[in-house]
Parts: sequence; C-alpha cells; structure tokens
Amino acid sequence: MDQLAPPDSHYLNAAIGWLELGNPAEALAELELLPPGTKKHPDALEIRWLISAELQRWNEGLNVANLLVEVAPERSTGWLHRAYALRRVDNGGLQQAWDALLPIVPKFPKEPTISYNLSCYACQMQQLDAARLWFKRALSAGGKEHIKKMALQDPDLEPLWPEINIL
Repeated sequence: MDQLAPPDSHYLNAAIGWLELGNPAEALAELELLPPGTKKHPDALEIRWLISAELQRWNEGLNVANLLVEVAPERSTGWLHRAYALRRVDNGGLQQAWDALLPIVPKFPKEPTISYNLSCYACQMQQLDAARLWFKRALSAGGKEHIKKMALQDPDLEPLWPEINIL
C-alpha cells in the first residue's frame, strides 16, 4: 500500500511522538484526525495497535490486529500482534497465541520474532524442548547477540536463561 502523504503522514508522526512520550491518549487523538478511509491504512493500524497495547485493551488490539492481517497480510506484524493479543484477551491464552502464530512460520521463514515468540509460548507451556528449538531458529534468523540480550531480560524465557547465557 502507498505511503501516506501530508497531512495524514503528519498525524501518524505526531501519534508516534505522543506514544514515545508515554501519552497514548494524545496519540489516539492524532489518529482520530485521519479521514475515515485512511484509518484502515496499515501504518495507521500499526499505531492503533500499539496504542491498544499500551492501554492494555487487548480485545480492541485483537480487532485491530485482525484488520491489519486482512488489509496487509504480507506484513508479519499483523500476525504477531494478533498472537500477542490472543495471549491476553479474555478467554485467550498461550495455546491460542501458539495456534495463531505457528501456521504462519512458512509465510515468514526469516522473521526472527515469530520464532522468538513461539519459543516464549512453548517455554511458558512447559514445552522446553520445543522452546529450545524455536529459540535456535530465532537466533539463526536474527542477530545472535541482540536476540540473546533480549531473551535474558524476558521472563517468559527464564527457564532457559542458564542455557541462553552460555550461548
């Protein structure tokens, strides 16, 4: 999809700025200035999802992620956001997040965040062998030091910290 032109791009940039300043309410106000058709632009949906996540409005975040997957299925972020929200919505959980993310692995084989998140989900479901395999895939797909550093700060992967630490 095409890049947004001013003034719409300015509203998106302002929304990002407000988010970076820790003010999701102002970020949302900036998005509300977009014309109705532009509100479904993938870039606008990405920011709207970030706002929902910041506010921990997971049902809203799931709706936004579903729309992002619909309008931009080639973006891995929509699929990742959907799984992330599914883990946190009412009647959601780790298994729902796992089930949403696992089928898209072939679609995005080089996206390290997918493997990383699958590792987190497996680890939290006490499937440590699967967690190790997915973590190794994430290391292969992404920068080893970056992934390792992130993992050693991620409580989802705490059961694997001793192993990750010596990688």
